[in-house]
Amino acid sequence: MEASPPPRTILGRYQLTRFLGRGKFAKVYQARSLVDGATVAVKVIDKSKTVDAAMEPRIVREIDAMRRLQNHPNILKIHEVLATKTKIYLVVDYAGGGELFSKLSRCGRLPESRARRYFSQLVSALLFCHRHGIAHRDLKPQNLLLDAAGDLKVSDFGLSALPEHLRDNLLHTACGTPAFTAPEVLRRVGYDGSKADAWSCGVILYNLLAGHLPFDDSNIPAMCRRISRRDYQFPAWISKSARSLIHQLLDPNPKSRISLDRVFDNRWLRDKKHV
Repeated sequence: MEASPPPRTILGRYQLTRFLGRGKFAKVYQARSLVDGATVAVKVIDKSKTVDAAMEPRIVREIDAMRRLQNHPNILKIHEVLATKTKIYLVVDYAGGGELFSKLSRCGRLPESRARRYFSQLVSALLFCHRHGIAHRDLKPQNLLLDAAGDLKVSDFGLSALPEHLRDNLLHTACGTPAFTAPEVLRRVGYDGSKADAWSCGVILYNLLAGHLPFDDSNIPAMCRRISRRDYQFPAWISKSARSLIHQLLDPNPKSRISLDRVFDNRWLRDKKHV
């Protein structure tokens, strides 16, 4: 991991304190507000690396989506956007618990009680997104963060779809990470963004409980065929009610796939004592 940067400030408002990670076009730092002392995270985007036609809309889309989704406890909050001639700074909540992906890497798999908590928070956040006409389209444990209290925060809205992206009430852009992507998106046909997010939730729930992905193959065409056939096996330790919910979420037919607004009626989520 990169060493912490030398103490420096961003436009006299934030002092970077610790390097947290990097993406292809951005670095993320922990920072302290020089106004009120609050701890935040700052995503530093280098404009010189985002001049291509693909990346600039992603940045604009991420900012737009997060601004529309400010008022949910399980969605990473954006505080402000600052810019210079060479950099864009996205100031967001600091998620001290790191990525859910890192937790899974350490633990292997989660007990159903813990998975239920994270999954409930994920579904609650996505229902809020969908009520605002926004589909995430890149759901995976790397984009789910945990705060200091252990509560989940949905992040990274760079591939999200806003209401104005609909054509004939459907989305048409194939995007996301193949292992988490719904079959109708992979087929590059028009699709319902909320149903595509529901599929990704099924993959995530399986991942939380099994400790591995249901569809994981270095051969992408072979993996896509497995996804379309719903070709996966449950480990013996996953409860029947959890299996039922995953099976309904991983329905290759989006018309019969359970919608997220019906998920909270499922036995596995309703019966807090059931394992």
